Amino acid sequence: MRNVHEALFLAAAACLAWSLPSLAMTDEECATMWKQADVDNDGSLREAEARRYAAWMRVKDKSVLADSTIEKAQFLENCKSNVFTTAAVDAGDRVLAAGFSDVSALTKDDKGIWRGTAKKASKSVKVAVDYRGNVVAN
Repeated sequence: MRNVHEALFLAAAACLAWSLPSLAMTDEECATMWKQADVDNDGSLREAEARRYAAWMRVKDKSVLADSTIEKAQFLENCKSNVFTTAAVDAGDRVLAAGFSDVSALTKDDKGIWRGTAKKASKSVKVAVDYRGNVVAN
């Protein structure tokens, strides 16, 4: 009987996830993300700076130069289209999938980490989900 309840809960969560809109990143959030990404402050991302952003772009079928260089305008355009983010509902699903329950609304901090609370073994804990989808609790 427990498996039936879990299956129903997961199905309901999936329906909710599909029905919620994805919120676009603001100009300010994208500018902050750019500053963090452009470590050498040269106006473009190359090599190690560009690696994760170029990977996100390829995953979302966005064009990437052969050398994976990303210019600021291209970065900001993709940022505003949520190419470089994990939606809050997706982060919440990851927390559920990690074995937690009663996940609160997650909010993204200035470093791009989704934070909130959830329950594990009937105990309320703080949870965080990084850009790779890793879930940690403390």
